[in-house]
Amino acid sequence: MSWSTFRERWTLFAGALLTVAFGVALVQASVMVTLGTDRPRIPAGTPAAEAARIRDAYEGVSSLLGMTVMLSCFLAVFIVGSTFAFTVAQRRADLALLRTLGGSRRQVMTLLLAEAVILGLLGSLGGIALGVPFMWIQTWLLTGTGFVPDAFTPVWDNGVLVASVSVGVGMALSGSLAAALRAARVRPLEALRDIGGAARVMTFGRWLWGGTMLLATGAMVAAQGSVDFLGALMIALGVSLCGSVGLSALSPLVVPLAGHLLRPLARFGPLAELAQANLRDGRRRAAATAAPMIALVALLVGLTAMLGTQANAAGADVRRDILGQLVVTSTGADAERIASVPGVEAASTAVTADIALTVTHREAADERHRMTYRSGIVAIDPDAYQRTHRRRPVSGSLDALRGRAVVAGPGVAGTGVRRGSTAVARIGDRTVTLRVVARMPATMENNSDSFFVPRDLLPSAAAASARAETIVKVAPGTPVAAVADRLRAARVGKVETVDRWVAARVAEQQEQNDGVMIVLMGLAAVYAVVAVVNAMVIAGTERRREFAVARLTGLSRRQVVRSALLESCGVTLIGISLGLLVAAAALGGFLFGPSGTEILAVPWRLIAALVAGAFAISALTSVLITRAATRIPPVALAAARE
Repeated sequence: MSWSTFRERWTLFAGALLTVAFGVALVQASVMVTLGTDRPRIPAGTPAAEAARIRDAYEGVSSLLGMTVMLSCFLAVFIVGSTFAFTVAQRRADLALLRTLGGSRRQVMTLLLAEAVILGLLGSLGGIALGVPFMWIQTWLLTGTGFVPDAFTPVWDNGVLVASVSVGVGMALSGSLAAALRAARVRPLEALRDIGGAARVMTFGRWLWGGTMLLATGAMVAAQGSVDFLGALMIALGVSLCGSVGLSALSPLVVPLAGHLLRPLARFGPLAELAQANLRDGRRRAAATAAPMIALVALLVGLTAMLGTQANAAGADVRRDILGQLVVTSTGADAERIASVPGVEAASTAVTADIALTVTHREAADERHRMTYRSGIVAIDPDAYQRTHRRRPVSGSLDALRGRAVVAGPGVAGTGVRRGSTAVARIGDRTVTLRVVARMPATMENNSDSFFVPRDLLPSAAAASARAETIVKVAPGTPVAAVADRLRAARVGKVETVDRWVAARVAEQQEQNDGVMIVLMGLAAVYAVVAVVNAMVIAGTERRREFAVARLTGLSRRQVVRSALLESCGVTLIGISLGLLVAAAALGGFLFGPSGTEILAVPWRLIAALVAGAFAISALTSVLITRAATRIPPVALAAARE
């Protein structure tokens, strides 16, 4: 019987089938690409430092794709659930008729869950096929953003295909369970006449789930002002997720209430008034369309703003740490001449060290592991460093960085490297055992220095040719511009102000963040857009009789299309506004930080693109669907029972 229903009402199930297939394809592609990161392909003859950079890149991509899988699963269950609930709501009369003919609640629920299993199986087959191009698109995004080398290839694993079927069926059952329970509880006569519990859109489950999520969102927003920046960043991510889920669950209530704010637009004519009335009356339809839009806007804007704010905060953190006014980028040999330039009070040089450092990480008293670092290691002079930087170790002293010593830098602050432990450094052909004499505090900057070693630990030839960055502190009373001109005249390297140097670092980190967002939300955003279009298609095809009645009352076909267009634009406006409200709540805690609004990064161009794209897609879809639904003569449809 479930299969017969599926075949007969295939147009109603097509949208839910598409969302399951899309969700399975997203998860499958992400898993296949993640498997490829477990086996880095490093060409023979690659230098040790470059090989280490490639390995680190693969590890970072693996973590990023893990987040992509979780986000894809979240969106898939969320979108499939809202789509299936809307599909079941459109069949209230059919299910009520089945109950009046003797069907029990258990049989109705079994019927719906069996349909969900069929939906999951068919969607999984489509998702497996769709997952192949998705996998290569994901790979193209990773190589195009520079996260992995061009030679990277994903790994095909037949076991993942079996898991894809389980994922598809699980998505369909998870998304349909609540709708099936509600449909089984509705009394048949109420469903036939669309009264009582059948007409109630805001169910107890929606109230409970939506209210809980909004309460959790409010608690997290309130806690943002009492935690450090990284804690606020994680809370902001939780706010984006919980807030979008909460508003989406309550959307049958929130969307019509927000629709009342559009009442002034009804003055522009009867079509606008009709659209505004339909927006308030068609709560299920409006909520199903607005829900994925709320999630899309909240996640895209919220995550982008969070990453941009983190980059700005990292730049502000670096700027507060530096006591100098100029930065010179040069070789180690040229850096030796900087301190002798007139007007330079202090010069602290960090030379990139081409060495391998193996250290022991202690996660717990009985849990240790060794890790080798080949990047992020710099050689410094501790006295000069302390004259140009404010930051001091949280344990030990930089004065102890002499001879065979090493300092754990901010890049490994949270990895369990302990003061007093030993590290083995491989410098060229020799091996040296070093002792960790201090630990620096963590910073908010990505790719910050992992370890500091003494300058005299490096061979002279290696230090002279290595890349170096020198912080220059100008003597009091000396114009900074004059010292910069003297440094350029001495041809010691690239000279720039600290502000410009920090801005360049922020821009570089923001570019990495943009790449993260492309990989993390690229296909997921497409999925959410498909869900919005899908909800509009389902709603439009089920409104043919309503459109026919409107035309019989005197409206022309063009007027019906325009009224539906205005209604879809209203839903789009409400969905975008609620999504932006969640994103704004996610960033609210940063206003009370040490930098206030100075570090906030509002992605205005992304918001403008989202608004323009959302209105364009919803308008085009509405016009096409309404024209297709009004193609049949209204007399034939008005007299028919769908």
